[in-house]
Amino acid sequence: MSNNKNVIIATGGTGGHIFPAVSLAKYLNEKGFSSTLTTDKRGLKFIDIGSNKNTKVIESSSLNKNKKFVSLIKIFLAIFKSIIFLIKMRPKFIFGMGGYASFPLCFAGIILRVPFVIYENNLVMGKANRYLTPYAKKIFVSYKDIEGIKDKYESKVTIIGNILREKILNHNKTLDEKIDNNLNILIMGGSQAAKIFAEILPEIFIECKKNKINFKIYQQCLEEQKMDLQEQYGANNINHELFSFTFDIMKYYEFSNLVITRSGSSALAEILNCNIPIIAIPLATSAENHQLKNAEYFTRKGFGLMIEEKDIKSKLFNLLETIHKDKSMLKLIKKNQAKHSDKDVFKLIKKEITKLFYEN
Repeated sequence: MSNNKNVIIATGGTGGHIFPAVSLAKYLNEKGFSSTLTTDKRGLKFIDIGSNKNTKVIESSSLNKNKKFVSLIKIFLAIFKSIIFLIKMRPKFIFGMGGYASFPLCFAGIILRVPFVIYENNLVMGKANRYLTPYAKKIFVSYKDIEGIKDKYESKVTIIGNILREKILNHNKTLDEKIDNNLNILIMGGSQAAKIFAEILPEIFIECKKNKINFKIYQQCLEEQKMDLQEQYGANNINHELFSFTFDIMKYYEFSNLVITRSGSSALAEILNCNIPIIAIPLATSAENHQLKNAEYFTRKGFGLMIEEKDIKSKLFNLLETIHKDKSMLKLIKKNQAKHSDKDVFKLIKKEITKLFYEN
């Protein structure tokens, strides 16, 4: 067995990519590895550098059809920088977490014959991961119903569940938890916050207030939206708390008994493991409509409900009114969610990594 304990975790630049990567790095470091995280500048704001000092920024680009030449130049430069970085680090293996920022590192791994695995937590395989599939040693996925992996690569696939933060994996689900007369609604827009939620939801909440629906709002929003939201909610005597990005989202999960959210895979998985009913509103412009696929899957499994963005104004008030009058819908969702757990995700990762790199 080699003494090389260097591991590169190549990840994208959104919170949905970064948070699982940080959790994975923490786990691998505890198991004696030396993990280095790579991302682009977007990803830095989602990393607590104080506790994750081994972070390398390598800028890349998605393949923009309108600026294809410029995109290709940026990608080739990122691959070149990645090659230099890998020669310096000499990692045992690379863990690709998806997203276009992870692609150059894994591609450089192909050139330098550094083995890598890839991880996909969406219900449809991302573009970067699809390109890398033929060369990956293993493909870790969160759900067996994933689309976009060719039959000839099925032998590489292992279902490990969702890589999540330790606090969330250790959260105790309680089926008998009281859902009282008040709705405590957490509104999340993903790591970037959903601009449209702050534009459309206030008028729906004002209508709820007029119809004597009891609720409190915990709303994630952009910094520049806070003042306007404060004025609207204050003028209508709506109980609320506003926040932008936070490293302590668990605090808001604990307060809430209903979440209105975009349907990025990491956010949905966190809420699922915290046993909170979900109203998913997929981002209509998400790559290859993966957020719609995620939300549809969660609806089929009974983990939550879905409203498409175009239907927010026509359907959300009626849904909240129904839930307010009859909490049995939320109780059924909690019961379905309680059947799912990702607590064994790191045990499964350890088992697979051991088989791949340490048996011989």
